[in-house]
Amino acid sequence: MTTTASAGSAAALEAARESAGASSAERPPGEPRLVGYLYLLPGLAVFIAFVLLPVAHAAWLSLYHWDGVTVGTWAGLSNYRAVFSDPALRSAFGHGLVLIVFYAVLPLLIGLLLAGVMARARVRGLALFRTIMFLPQVIAMVVVAVMWKMIYDPANGWANKILGVFGIAPQNWLGSFTLALPSVGLIGTWVMFGLSMVLLVAGVQKIPGSLYDAARVDGAGPVLEFFAVTLPGLRGEIAVVLTLTTINALRNFDLVYITTQGGPGEATSVPAFQVYTRAFETGQVGSAAAVGLSLTAIIFGLSVLINRVAERGAR
Repeated sequence: MTTTASAGSAAALEAARESAGASSAERPPGEPRLVGYLYLLPGLAVFIAFVLLPVAHAAWLSLYHWDGVTVGTWAGLSNYRAVFSDPALRSAFGHGLVLIVFYAVLPLLIGLLLAGVMARARVRGLALFRTIMFLPQVIAMVVVAVMWKMIYDPANGWANKILGVFGIAPQNWLGSFTLALPSVGLIGTWVMFGLSMVLLVAGVQKIPGSLYDAARVDGAGPVLEFFAVTLPGLRGEIAVVLTLTTINALRNFDLVYITTQGGPGEATSVPAFQVYTRAFETGQVGSAAAVGLSLTAIIFGLSVLINRVAERGAR
């Protein structure tokens, strides 16, 4: 009886070992999963040290009236209320939204037009063409701003020389209350459309040619082919383009700082420029922190919205 019991125990132990071996063999490689998190720790530490902690400190400063030198006084949420009540800040955020049209919408439309044309025709020297169009992204924005400031110069700039060929009077592009913001925006269009074009043309190349063949067999013309095949196939690339260009539009600072200094008056003031002037010129560090965090929240919200819309459209 004892022998039978010991044999049964040995059999049970052997079965348990086999079961454990089988379960361990079925586990995905890299188990235990805690080991994977160890590989993330260096990057996570850098992210916490240089992103999360500064953001948390800025959030703390935004709750005070502080000039950067003396002891600050508690402000609560008054700095955030000023974002909505201060006319200068309201206009700055409004200008930022206007620049989205020039930085994001117009480059996207130009990129889609070029992508649609290249989807129907073979273009010789496409690689060279894309390289040339992408050059504004490579040039430092400071150089771009100085160059375009010379182009917009009322006396000797090429913009007014071109107008003179058509008999149009010269314009004070960066000094006019009505023309300054669109003039700055057009610089953003010139910088961003190359990025949009490269991403969208690359997206067109991954669309199966059989879809275009089927559309043409069904009698689709260029316009219908674009809306039926090209545009749906570029949904992901459009989301990427809008995200990148919208971020660049809202955080724009160096271009405005060099070309107009926010002027004339407050005609080209943008949120990032308000952060700079309040923090380093007028001694309103708490207000600058509140504007910066509000801008961050808006950028994050728009990025999430763009990608959510793209994901729903893909279903």
